[in-house]
Amino acid sequence: MSLIYLLLGANLGDRFAQMSKAFTEIEMQIAPITKYSSLYQTDAWGKEKEPPYLNQVVCLETNLTPTELLKAINKIEDKLGRTRKIKWESRLIDIDILFYDNAIIDSPDLTIPHPYLDQRKFTLVPLAEIAAKLRHPVLRKSIQTLLAELNDPLDVKRITPK
Repeated sequence: MSLIYLLLGANLGDRFAQMSKAFTEIEMQIAPITKYSSLYQTDAWGKEKEPPYLNQVVCLETNLTPTELLKAINKIEDKLGRTRKIKWESRLIDIDILFYDNAIIDSPDLTIPHPYLDQRKFTLVPLAEIAAKLRHPVLRKSIQTLLAELNDPLDVKRITPK
């Protein structure tokens, strides 16, 4: 079994419902979620004029290979209405693989750990909530340290579902 951390995000439609559907689909299609962060709201990163996002990090264990995991995630995103036309476009749902055990993968289709993980407060804050001591296999720093060193001005607010 491999330990996986995923980032869920949504900034279109009923964001709370989309996040809930993604959570359920991950449990049905991939594996039960063993830990999850609170929900956080942040301004869009990359294309700042987009609506604010809801984000959450989840942890699970799976026997799927990284490629099989990516295919399962893409299938869930497609089912929930995700489109892929413009980089950093607004999304009904987005599911990113942050970590797959301590794997380091750099292929045209998949990069693990997630290449922007250490630059994004909206990723590090929820990840630190459930895995502060987890070490980045490339940067060799804990999530807590990466968050402390981060220079990202975006506000990340913990929120309660409606």
